Amino acid sequence: MRLKLYRASGVSEAMAQVRADLGAEALILATRRVGDGVEVTAALEPEEDVPALPGVSFPLEAVPRLPAGSPRLAALRFHGVPEALVTPLMRGELASAVQRVVEFGALDLNAGSRPLLVVGPPGAGKTLSVARLATRLVMSDATPMVITADGRRAGATEQLAAFTRLLGLNLIVASHPVTLGRALARRPSGAPVLIDAPGTDPFDSTQREEIAALAATAQAVVALVLPAGMDPAEAADLAHAFAEAGASLLIVTRLDITRRLGGLLAAGGSGRLALAEAGIGPGAADGMVALTPALLSARLMQTTPSSLERLQ
Repeated sequence: MRLKLYRASGVSEAMAQVRADLGAEALILATRRVGDGVEVTAALEPEEDVPALPGVSFPLEAVPRLPAGSPRLAALRFHGVPEALVTPLMRGELASAVQRVVEFGALDLNAGSRPLLVVGPPGAGKTLSVARLATRLVMSDATPMVITADGRRAGATEQLAAFTRLLGLNLIVASHPVTLGRALARRPSGAPVLIDAPGTDPFDSTQREEIAALAATAQAVVALVLPAGMDPAEAADLAHAFAEAGASLLIVTRLDITRRLGGLLAAGGSGRLALAEAGIGPGAADGMVALTPALLSARLMQTTPSSLERLQ
């Protein structure tokens, strides 16, 4: 990639320099005000095959030439969207393109629904997500059955117990498939079930099998929790590994404080996971919002760095 920085008194002058030096195919990567002028970072990429991500099913043949200086392209670059996803996200209306690239789903917490097993790596926000979902159910006059299967992390039970006490719920501790099965045998008729799994390294076969055993015992729907701002490659690897352990839904945390969403798209695109909900705010009462193509596409464009339009 040929990368250059251009300084000029205005956008038009800077763009003229870019076109004269790099040609009409140059990509505008960033723009910003400096003193009484502007800086434009531009690049020219050689034509090359677009790399594929594991599990991505959209076609990559007949790749069109991406428009130089496109605000959408600048936004996707800013977010660190994997190259395999950039081209399909440039086709058509953005919300529709997002829906083609990743799947979307919903958490079923209705009476009589299958238990929801919430899994993820340590520190991803599983326990807070369970507390938020329990709060939602209590506020809608439902009484969920809340179970912690986390017997590894010190203080894990106490953390979730603090939330359930505030909600007037009993917390059940069942860290083994046998004790989990016994607990579920006492499930009140129709009660939604939320299960907080231990923090898991999905690349460790023993830990991955423990999650699979809990899911099989509970006959649960498995939702993976990941922070929204993860490195895209790391997020894709984690999503793929947890999908192999049975995860089918994705809950993202920290959406409200995340500026770059490439990891979220990478996880959804490579892990065969349906994007379900996103955590916003620091507390249990702040709740979660449904992840939709409209919300995600709006966030992709909202957090673009200073655009050409703002500088003109």
